[in-house]
Amino acid sequence: MAEQSKKFHADLAPGDEPVRAEYERDFYSWSIEQARVLREGRHDALDRDNLAEEIESLGREQFNKLVSALRVAMLHMLKWDHQPPLRSRSWVLSIEEQRLEIVDVLADNPGLKPRINEAIARAYRRARIEAAKETGLDEATFPGPCPYSFDDITKRSFAR
Repeated sequence: MAEQSKKFHADLAPGDEPVRAEYERDFYSWSIEQARVLREGRHDALDRDNLAEEIESLGREQFNKLVSALRVAMLHMLKWDHQPPLRSRSWVLSIEEQRLEIVDVLADNPGLKPRINEAIARAYRRARIEAAKETGLDEATFPGPCPYSFDDITKRSFAR
């Protein structure tokens, strides 16, 4: 039993030898191992397929961050446009916060700029449903195609 415990802890502790972990069984150890193998220049030992998938996943994550910020901004824009009596400082501040997120994501990932229209379309589909849910208004109240341009989303003034 003590021998098993000793082996278990040795596997968890960082050492000179990479921990051989399967991608699906222990992602953390797999990623540490892959980073070490890459830094050592042992390209033949890399788990190329899974490594490529993870790198692509990181790119998708950045696109999804952009979509999320656009969605929240447009949600509050829809509420602003369709519920004038309920307009609030909170909605304006939420739009401003999301605008900062949009600018930051695009500054960190300029390769996303050609995909802005796709991101807006994806974000609007959800923003429209969420606006109907949050306002209690019928979904048909909100335009089917996105009524907002990138400039509207990022620059339009919202004075109360």
